[in-house]
Amino acid sequence: MVNILEAIKQAKEQKVSVLCLNELCISAYGLEDDYFCLDVSKRSLLKLKEILPYTTNLIVSVGLPIIFNNSLFNAVATIVNGKVVGFTCKQHLAGDGIFYEFRWFRPWPTGVVQTIDIPELGGSFPIGDIHFNIGGIKYGYEICEDSFVANRPGAILASKGVNVILNPSASNFSFGKLNIRKNLVIDGSRAFGVVYIYSNLVGNESGRVIFDGGTIIASGGNLLTIGKRFTYQNVLLTTAVVDVEGTRTSQVRTASFQPDIEQYNQGCVKVDDFCYPDINERLTTAPVQEDWELDGDVKHEECTRAIGLALMDYMRKSHTKGFTISLSGGADSAMVTYLCSMGIKLGCDELGVKRFVEKFCPQLVNCIQSVSASENAEEITINRLVKNLITTAYQSTENSGKETFNAANILADALHVNHFNFNVQPVFDQYKKIGAMAKGSELTFEDDDITLQNLQARSRSPSIWILANMEQKLLLTTSNMSEAAVGYATMDGDTSGCVAPIAGLPKVYIREYLNWVFHRGPNGFGFPAMEYIVIQDPTAELRPSQYKQTDEDDLMPYWLLHKIETMVVKNRYTPVEIYQTLKVSIQYDNNQLIKDITKFFNLFSRNQWKRERYALSFHMDDHNLDPRTWCRTPILTGGYEEELGELAQFIERK
Repeated sequence: MVNILEAIKQAKEQKVSVLCLNELCISAYGLEDDYFCLDVSKRSLLKLKEILPYTTNLIVSVGLPIIFNNSLFNAVATIVNGKVVGFTCKQHLAGDGIFYEFRWFRPWPTGVVQTIDIPELGGSFPIGDIHFNIGGIKYGYEICEDSFVANRPGAILASKGVNVILNPSASNFSFGKLNIRKNLVIDGSRAFGVVYIYSNLVGNESGRVIFDGGTIIASGGNLLTIGKRFTYQNVLLTTAVVDVEGTRTSQVRTASFQPDIEQYNQGCVKVDDFCYPDINERLTTAPVQEDWELDGDVKHEECTRAIGLALMDYMRKSHTKGFTISLSGGADSAMVTYLCSMGIKLGCDELGVKRFVEKFCPQLVNCIQSVSASENAEEITINRLVKNLITTAYQSTENSGKETFNAANILADALHVNHFNFNVQPVFDQYKKIGAMAKGSELTFEDDDITLQNLQARSRSPSIWILANMEQKLLLTTSNMSEAAVGYATMDGDTSGCVAPIAGLPKVYIREYLNWVFHRGPNGFGFPAMEYIVIQDPTAELRPSQYKQTDEDDLMPYWLLHKIETMVVKNRYTPVEIYQTLKVSIQYDNNQLIKDITKFFNLFSRNQWKRERYALSFHMDDHNLDPRTWCRTPILTGGYEEELGELAQFIERK
């Protein structure tokens, strides 16, 4: 509510006429089953009533859930000059990928208009597939998913002479998705001959999903402006002066434009008493984008900003005081620690240190006040914040190597985190004694390999939890998507924690990202301390050194694992289809390829129970393995026995 009123205040200060806020902005978008609580809709209407007095001389669209005829609808209230003039309902609900809107809402049928009595607002209002003629300019809506479907409402709105399409959205971040949105907005503005205004939610609203913002305004096929993405601000207003007469002219002279004369005013709510200010400013013609968005490394930049912002929001909304990470000296924990520190630094860069602290970590106000004025005072202050907010620990056993010890300590020092070195060998030894008592003889890696590896990983969990609990911080796990696919993780060991920031990223990308950080990074100058991470072969260090354990020896090459995982999870290929595809597309030993495909399917099917227990992860790409947001797979299955049997028969026939 505070943010909505602040947006309205800023809009008035900037002499805005039309303000489009994001989807379900009153209630919040990610309430999930809380939408079933009738009080949510009632309370949203009361909040809507509170907003009205602040909206004089404005047209404002505000999203909220509406109950009509014992059904729940995702709606937008259109406010004109302090009065609600109607509710437009979403026609196409998002039901793929990470979205399950059909669980809570009903799609509104095209062309249907009804009347709803709302005692909270003291009257009756048109609701449904409606658009508005406000002061001689026609406005219509495509609400988020409405614009992603083939039969998008914009075509019908254009045939009814709509001049401006508003799109209040809650479109999640994934790599490269901005280009999809840009195309939808630009193409929509061109095809429909309209001004198109797209607003989007930003931040980590409810845990797993990251929203990147990025308001887009286009007119007649021309991109006018794009708002900043991944902002740390509570409110970010993106504005442009638009030429409505120009889009009308475009419709008049476009031969393919076909007005629907018979239904021209059907579903149209007319509001005469609104005056638009005279504007003599030049039209905005150049899209406003930050330099990093135009860079060839935009994927790595997006990753840094998305996870950094998500972590800061999660810390703030969970009322915790920072992050704790088991820094092993390997790639995964290095990336998690680096992203935490970048989240702090990027937030301070945008908001300034004082505002960042007030918003995200008010308990550290004294920390920044005690820094004396000097040439590099801000850098010192940010480093102090990092040290206060991030605690790491390297937890060694007799199987830990000098390389990982050095890498962890050098990285911790370079990032300015609060770092500890713990020797957990005594804990490991004590647990081994308990195991020996039960077995009746000493546990050995020859006879008890998995038991000892898991035991060693679990020996690290209590001490890192102690740090997290003592400092009231979030314990971050360092699991990645490749490990999750095959269950290459120890439950209650390295999976211990609250949030798994990189569990939506495959290992091949993590290594690529860290190489980028080392050579270039967000600052363009690289990060030398990351060299000690990137030169290592990934290893769990859970066996004695003479075993020369590496992850890829235990599993398969990570690049191959990622290819198979993508074909299984995203494309739903069978073992035979994967073999046929990879045999001709990669250079790899044929017999080993068959073994690795078989190994993947066996491990994937047997380890769904682990994926069910992983800490929540952020959705980063167009697919992931989190069973609560994307990949729903039965815990108990037939283990692909028939499909793998077909692979064996296929090979025999060849």
